Amino acid sequence: MLDRIDIADLKEKLAFFPAVAIIGPRQIGKTTLAKQLAQTLGKAMVYLDMEDERDYAKLKDNANAFFDAHQDACILIDEVQAMPSLFTRLRPAIDSKRIPGRFLLLGSASPDLIKGVTETLAGRIAFHELYQLTLPEISSSAIAMHTHWFRGGFPEPLLAKTDKQYAMWAQNFIFSYAERDLRSLFGVDLSTSMIHRMWQMLAHYHGGIWSCLLYTSDAADE
Repeated sequence: MLDRIDIADLKEKLAFFPAVAIIGPRQIGKTTLAKQLAQTLGKAMVYLDMEDERDYAKLKDNANAFFDAHQDACILIDEVQAMPSLFTRLRPAIDSKRIPGRFLLLGSASPDLIKGVTETLAGRIAFHELYQLTLPEISSSAIAMHTHWFRGGFPEPLLAKTDKQYAMWAQNFIFSYAERDLRSLFGVDLSTSMIHRMWQMLAHYHGGIWSCLLYTSDAADE
């Protein structure tokens, strides 16, 4: 497991705020980081995934009772954007027993999530946006710099044993993101092929900037 530089900042937030929200794209490592972090708090951890029907049912009608039964634990709620009504239930639970590190919320940075949290839990929650693995974070590992440049910083494809495994992950991630997340998060009504063409255009645009920088650097050396 690679150590994330976010740990120290998150510990400070959890030591002060009763709730902390870790936001970022799917497969960026939010759940792994949150579970690792919860183990350092010195209290029990309760994990719920709002995309799991069994966990969803636990909070759908009995959220207050569930929170009361686990007042002394760190309640980790994953994919919290799947239950927008949860935010209004968190506020009285936090106010009834306002202790640091009581709730750790994980979710995608969707407009509904940001709006729901900021309107309902202002002053009770801190945000932390999780990004891809950086070069300093992999410096102590066996991952080569050029591998990081080629594959990016998503943990699973970066740690894949072969480039073929990376390519399979990337293809399926793009498909699921285009088919599922963009439509559900932002309400866009675009075809999958149109979204793919947009991403290809952005990739060519940024690749052109990178090629230009390399050419300029090579010309200066000459």
